[in-house]
Amino acid sequence: MIRPFIDAHVHLNTPSIEKMITAVEQGAYFLSINTDIPFFIPLDHQRENILRLSNIYPDRVKFITSFSLDDWGRPEWPDRAINQIRIGMEAGAVGVKFWKNIGMELKDINGQFVMLDHPSFDPIFEYIETNNILVLGHLGEPKNCWLPLHEMTVESDRNYFQLHPQYHMYLHPEYPSYQEQLVARDNRLSKHPHLKFIGLHLASLEWSVSEVARWLDTYPLAKVDLAERICHLQYQAQQNRDTVRTFLIDYQDRVIYGTDIIDDGHYAPDAVAEKFKILWEFHWQFFAGKEVMQAPEFSGKFIGLDLPEAVLSKIFYKNAATAYGFDPTCAQL
Repeated sequence: MIRPFIDAHVHLNTPSIEKMITAVEQGAYFLSINTDIPFFIPLDHQRENILRLSNIYPDRVKFITSFSLDDWGRPEWPDRAINQIRIGMEAGAVGVKFWKNIGMELKDINGQFVMLDHPSFDPIFEYIETNNILVLGHLGEPKNCWLPLHEMTVESDRNYFQLHPQYHMYLHPEYPSYQEQLVARDNRLSKHPHLKFIGLHLASLEWSVSEVARWLDTYPLAKVDLAERICHLQYQAQQNRDTVRTFLIDYQDRVIYGTDIIDDGHYAPDAVAEKFKILWEFHWQFFAGKEVMQAPEFSGKFIGLDLPEAVLSKIFYKNAATAYGFDPTCAQL
């Protein structure tokens, strides 16, 4: 594994230090993304836990702030959301996250879904642009979300949507479509052409690296991360390895590594640390190696991508260091 590297998409919602000990041993740094998820601890508690870890391991972990949709639609809500963002940034956050509850949960008084291009978010984005704040977006879901379980391409999606049927859009045809989710996001990006934006989870275009490439070409300031979507690259590599490899080489400056591991207390601290280590090694084998591999998310075999060292350095370290402001001196550790 390259040293150092940055796992630039995790949710470190407990202050346990076992994962940090493993990170130091492995040469890893973390970007923890605070998210307004119902089954997560409150946003301020997420921030407090990250700050505790940061005090013990300076510069080893950075975080992304977010805001609550509680009381959306009330006149005071925009100022309240902006204040949450401001508090997070003043505490050291390096960006703000918009989550899929916009477009998939939030409704107006008429029962209509509220999408990212809704005017109610205009003051938020005006504040973000004025203050040159980086935006991370998990808008919509993988395309599998709109398919029945047995037609999904990878097991991780099948498991997630089986456990979270409220987000399985195949069961909810009354919700906005896959395409509507992406159009709303892209409308917002088109309205703010100077916005620094990272499309999390391969910008919800995980099913086709060609589609990701077209999206990146359309929004030249945007980047994508790989969190919880690497199995989709592996699935595509099984069909056409050269296409996936060429995409990563061509867009080497705009792809960021991350795992999306959640540390929320459901697993023992040692188990979480071991999960990080195993997944990091497995992912590195795929991107850097050229051996025949198998993944638990689908049947069949594929071959590692054997990416050039310079490309690996960007995907696993340099792109995240630049985007999120990690200390460049850690590259010498």
